[in-house]
Amino acid sequence: MNIQIFGKGKCFDTKKAERWFKERKVKYQLVDLPRFGLSKGEYQSVRAAVGGVADLIDEKSKEYEKNFIAYTSDAAEIEARLLDNPGMFKTPIVRNGKKATIGYAPDVWEAWMQ
Repeated sequence: MNIQIFGKGKCFDTKKAERWFKERKVKYQLVDLPRFGLSKGEYQSVRAAVGGVADLIDEKSKEYEKNFIAYTSDAAEIEARLLDNPGMFKTPIVRNGKKATIGYAPDVWEAWMQ
């Protein structure tokens, strides 16, 4: 397994995801999402795995309000703003190759281990 956790330092769900993998002695790579963001390839892989851009956006974040995403209808513009402002992503984003989850999803991660 090649686990990557993209999260924010103050996000409780990110900390819970880290703890979940540590307890099962599964190695993972933690990426500080606001600092490093997602590359375009990583973003496309995650978007394909979770079903679309709308599932990736945290509508409660400050960046969401600052960037007026709610008033933007152009999908390409929304994606560009999302990649430029990684603080708008819901966290944690957990990747295992081409598979990905958003949020705390231990049932899915358990299935990955089998």
